[in-house]
Order: sequence, then C-alpha cells, then structure tokens
Amino acid sequence: MESKPHWSVPGDAMRAVPLRKIRIKDALFSRYLSLVSDFVVPYQWNALNDRLENTEPSHCIANFRIAAGDQQGEFQGAVFQDTDLYKWLETVAFCIANGTGEQYAALADEAIDLIRRAQEKDGYINTYFTIKAPEKKWTNLVEGHELYSGGHLIEAAVAYYEATGKRPILDVACRFADLVASRFGAEEGKCHGYPGHQEIELALVKLYRATGETRYLELARYFIYARGQKPNYLLEEIKARKGDNLFPEFAEYDAAYAQSHLPVLEQTTAVGHAVRATYMYSAMADLALELGDEALAHACQTLYENIVHRRMYLTGGIGSSGKLERFTTDYDLPNDSAYCESCASIGLMMFGQRMARLTGEASYYDTVERALCNTVLAGMSIQGDRYFYVNPLEVWPDNCLPSTSMSHVKPVRQKWFVCACCPPNIARTLASLGQYIYAKAPGRLYVQQFISSSVTTDVDGRTVSLTMEADYMRSGTVKLHACGSATLAVRIPAYFRDAALTVNGAPASLTIERGYALIPVNGETEIELRGRVEAHFVAANRQVREDLGQVAMEKGPYVYCLEEQDNGDLLANIYVDPTQTLAEGAPLEGFPGALPTLELQGERLVETIEDPDALYGLPHFAKKAVALKAVPYAQWCNRTPGEMRVWLRAKL
Repeated sequence: MESKPHWSVPGDAMRAVPLRKIRIKDALFSRYLSLVSDFVVPYQWNALNDRLENTEPSHCIANFRIAAGDQQGEFQGAVFQDTDLYKWLETVAFCIANGTGEQYAALADEAIDLIRRAQEKDGYINTYFTIKAPEKKWTNLVEGHELYSGGHLIEAAVAYYEATGKRPILDVACRFADLVASRFGAEEGKCHGYPGHQEIELALVKLYRATGETRYLELARYFIYARGQKPNYLLEEIKARKGDNLFPEFAEYDAAYAQSHLPVLEQTTAVGHAVRATYMYSAMADLALELGDEALAHACQTLYENIVHRRMYLTGGIGSSGKLERFTTDYDLPNDSAYCESCASIGLMMFGQRMARLTGEASYYDTVERALCNTVLAGMSIQGDRYFYVNPLEVWPDNCLPSTSMSHVKPVRQKWFVCACCPPNIARTLASLGQYIYAKAPGRLYVQQFISSSVTTDVDGRTVSLTMEADYMRSGTVKLHACGSATLAVRIPAYFRDAALTVNGAPASLTIERGYALIPVNGETEIELRGRVEAHFVAANRQVREDLGQVAMEKGPYVYCLEEQDNGDLLANIYVDPTQTLAEGAPLEGFPGALPTLELQGERLVETIEDPDALYGLPHFAKKAVALKAVPYAQWCNRTPGEMRVWLRAKL
C-alpha cells in the first residue's frame, strides 16, 4: 500500500535563515558573490542607465524618470522593462544582507525615491501604462505584465525592507498590492482576471510573511484558484481586443501557454512558458504550506515529478522549445535547439526549494543544486559582463544564424539583451545564495548544500552556530564545527555515495530521515562526513530520442562538456567507451572554484564515404584514437568560443 505523503504545516516547516546570519567562503561561490557585489551591480546599473557601449539601450531608468516627471520623452523598451530595476534593487538588498553590498545603500535609496515618485496617487505603478497608454490600464492582462511587474516590485521591497529595516519601498509595494486587492477578486464588482505572466502570486505570499496582512495571502490564493476556470478570462480578453496585441507572436496564443488551460488542481503536466509555469508552481507550493492545502500540495508534487522525470535536461534546464520559450511533450529534449532559459532554471530552483519546505524531503535539493551548478552558473561569464539567455547542450556556431530555427541560440554570451530578464535574475539568485544553503525548523538546523560557509541563528530561542568546510569534489569530505543545542539535518545528495560519519573523532552511526542525516549537537561538536564523489558516465531514458546511444559525464552536481578549444571541431564525430574510468585533470587556469577537468579516451571518425569531397557516397568509415578533455558545463565559453557538446556518441 502506498504511504501517504508527508506535508509540513507552517509550525514545523523549514523556514529561511536571514541572509545576514550567513557568510559564504566557498572557493567557487564566494567568488561569484564578490563578483556580483563588486562588478555586476554597477555593471547592471550602467546597463539600466544606457551607459553600455555597443549594445541595445535599456531605457529602464529613463522610463521611470519620465513617469516621475523628471524629464520629457516617450516610453521605450518592453512593456515589462520596469522589472529590470526591481531585480537590480533586490540584488542590492541581498548584497547588503549578505555583507557585500553596504556601499550601494545610498544608490539604492536614490532608486527607491525614483520608484516612489513614479507611483501614481492610487498606488498604481507601471511606466509603460503611465506614459504610453494610461487609458488601457488593466485591459491587457495577457500581455501587459502589470501584475508581473508589480510582483517583482513586491519581491524587491520585501528584500530591501528585511535587509535594511527601511520602509519607503515596502510602503510603495503595499500601496500597489492594496490597489490590486481592491480591483481583483471573486467578489461581485471586481475584475475576475488573473496575471498573464505569473509572479505576483509568490510575491504576495512574501508580502504576507513580511507584514502579517492576510489580505495579501488571500489575494494570492484567488489568483491561483481563478486560473483555468471557465469562461477562460485570458482568452475572452483576447477576443474582446480583436487583434490589438503588443506581441505579434501571440497570434498563436493558447491557454496552455500561460497555464490557464485547466484549473490548477487538474493540471498534471508542465506545459507552456517555462518561467510562467515554475513561478506559478512556486506560489502553489507556498500557498499549500501556508493554508494547509493538501489538494494544492498533491498538484505541486505531480507537476514537479513530470518536470524532473520527463521534461528536464541533465543540466537542470527546462523549456525545450525555441518558440515561445515553452515546454513541449514528455522526453522531447533536443540538445542543439534547446531553449532552457536561464530564468526558467531559476524558477525550477525556487520550486524545488519550496517543495523541500512543503514535504521535508531532501531530494528536491538535488534538482535545486543541478540547476544552480549548471545552467544558472553558465548563464553568466566568470567576469560577470556577459550572459546567456538560452542554454543549449550542443553548439555549432556556424548554424546559429539569424532568421532561422536556430536564431535563438547564441554561441557566445551577450553584453545585454533587449529583453533583459535573465541577467538581473541571475544576479539576485547568486546574491541570495544563502537561502539555498541553510534553513531551520523547530529543533533543527538544515544544511541543504555542501557550500563552505558559516551561519549563526536561533533554534527554539537558543543560539546555534555552524561552520562548514566542504571539500567533497576533491577529497569527498565535509567538515562541520557546531556550537549550541539542536539537531543538524544534513542533506546527503544522491551523488554522495557510501556516506560515513564521525563525531568528535569517533565513528558514529548515520541516521537518515527523508534524505537528511540527523546529527544531534549539544555544545561544541566536530563532525565529518565522508563519501565517494566519483566522475561517471550517465545515459538517458530510451524515450529521449535525441540522446539514444549517447552518454554524458558528471561529477557531483556538475555536468561536463567538450569544447572545441581542447578537442578540435566536429565534436559530433567523437565516440567514447562508457565503460572506461574517467580521470581527473587540472582545473582550468584562472577559473574560480578549482573544479577538476575530466580526461578520457575516444575515437574520432575521420572518413565516412569513399570520396571525402562528395556530399554522399558509398560507406567507408575510418577512425583514429584521440585523447579528450571535458570541462564543467558551468564554465564553458569562457575561453576561445567554438563548438560545445554535452552528449557524446557511445561505442556500443
């Protein structure tokens, strides 16, 4: 008989440890945190102020200045351009909280004052509609992004308030949320619509937690449960507008694109725009926890399993279609045309984190870590000044041509984008990394990832401190120095094999509950976890047609790939024996984290037909042995641009 799932309730669920209580010193991730605070924050501020050379202007700050009456002009940019500033502000808030960004407080306050002055008297704020189309407010929920943009405002406001204790931006967010609550809802006389792009739902839960105002939680619940009801609000709105669309590609709009094809409790597969989907699922998980809603929790579980077991790339990328950035069907995971938007993997991290809180199960962090250590890190260069919006698993630069089916794939990172949602999203995620390392619950301090760091927080009113030194990628060891009285709940990742525990120098039995090693601590305690973390080959389910007869390489949470710089061109011509042992090589020189490279042997096809100059001919196969070098996917395209390939043909 199948056991009943365990659902947490607010009183015993994992809760966030404030970022100000956490300090990251990991060789890899502390470099990224410093990069964000030292370089990325000012770089992106310059981008928002149109100061980057040889790139499309953002217009973001200019739009706010026009809306605030500081200057004259017309709105320019995307309808959701405001969110770039909100995510920048949230990044600054997280940098202040994590101890790296206090120098930006005055600049952030200046930006907040600009936002405050751009807000209308009734609480409305969206520079597109304020400047360009005031008569069309709330008439285009499908495309207008008013609620989506407001959600990012709320997230930034909560983060800045929690980091600094300053209320001005929180007051702006509350005025906007109160306006939305007065206009939307199930009550007679209110608009019965909901966001075309989900985001405000999860933001409203954050606002409820920050303020204690239940109306924000109720509004989030309304938006989730109204979705997919008949008649479909979004489709009816499109009919009423009679072709007056902001986005030409929405001529092919369907309800599944925005996950409004069914009520949320009836949705069983991840469909449509991948970012919209994961933001909505994250809000659903939040609401399931806060409201004790088991039906919503079951829906989240079903959708999560569909993603990770049928629609997720090895790298934690999701959303395979280059058209409309969406999920397609089970096992449809093409490598060279993969979309895998950086924002979608961030959404997957958010969803996985919330599922761990909802269930108390550690395995969700295997997915969080996979997305973080591959697609999210790959989305930004190690210098912090170039970005991937799309994250394929195979790149042949010559066929990444404009006006073709491959036009969305860029063989090199870009300085900025006209639609620049990904760069500030990556920045805010890395700046808030502490939230993905530690959590707490009554009697427990959770360690979710092996990232060298320290934390001091209260557990049941008692101070508990912990220092972690993680060397699992090299020696297979994680050392913890704890002080206080609590139970440490340390996630044992799937890749951490044959785990063994010592406490104060003596071997100890390992008690595992829902994937966490439970280690009682009373006073100063020295703990060491040791396990096998080996580089290995991995294959895909036989239904993943793209990967049939192919293998990839992993070590720990990191996926590896071949680059042209190390292995020559025509990487598709390489075959490898998956029974061989992968050797570890020296890390790439000058790269953060000292992640090892992998060394292996392979064979390269050098002839396929009798006449090598013909396009087709009689078969004539010839091969030669080659030595190969694989690098972490997270670090690809930081040297000489060229071909890249994750999946390699196997010698069967």
